[in-house]
Amino acid sequence: MNWLQFLAQNRAEILELTLEHLWLVGISTVIAALVGIPLGVMIARWPSFNKPVLAAANIVQTIPSLALFGFLLPVPWLGDRAERLAILALTLYALLPLIRNTYTGIRGVDPAVVEAGRAMGLTERQLLWQVQLPLASSVILSGLRVAVVISVGLATIAAAIGAGGLGELIFRGLAMVNNQLILAGAIPAALLALLADFGLGWLEGRLRPQ
Repeated sequence: MNWLQFLAQNRAEILELTLEHLWLVGISTVIAALVGIPLGVMIARWPSFNKPVLAAANIVQTIPSLALFGFLLPVPWLGDRAERLAILALTLYALLPLIRNTYTGIRGVDPAVVEAGRAMGLTERQLLWQVQLPLASSVILSGLRVAVVISVGLATIAAAIGAGGLGELIFRGLAMVNNQLILAGAIPAALLALLADFGLGWLEGRLRPQ
């Protein structure tokens, strides 16, 4: 039996695990964006917070994924459900590119444009929403693009703690020394990462100031 036949015979399970994978990536990315983008705005406006915030996000990136899952397992409430634990871990890993790109995008706005906005009577909040964030949107989206691609790859590791996703097929294939199972999990995960990268890259190009 070749890989395509195996894929056709097990399409229902692969589709279900793909949807689980997308759920883990989607919810963790949304949470990371809701936390990371405001943090990026904060350190852009108050640079004294820059080093501690970026240092904390960098430290999380240095922790191996399996080790982070292990550290979080004993945490009350989180450890009771593998899905919660996986979403938290993926959210933590996605924070750095979102924080850093939001900071870089806002700080990269031409000061002359900001001063022109102030001269027109815009408040700091209006400057942020009407000038800085729109001009920084392509850079912020670039950070989101990196975060999504990282999450798609790391979500396969979440199967090690029973959180589901395409990693289940990969781990099962490794245990059984079955290349078809490994490919059934690895290839859809790689395709999801490529599609996310291409789609967000296209949107990033559309939002880039001309």
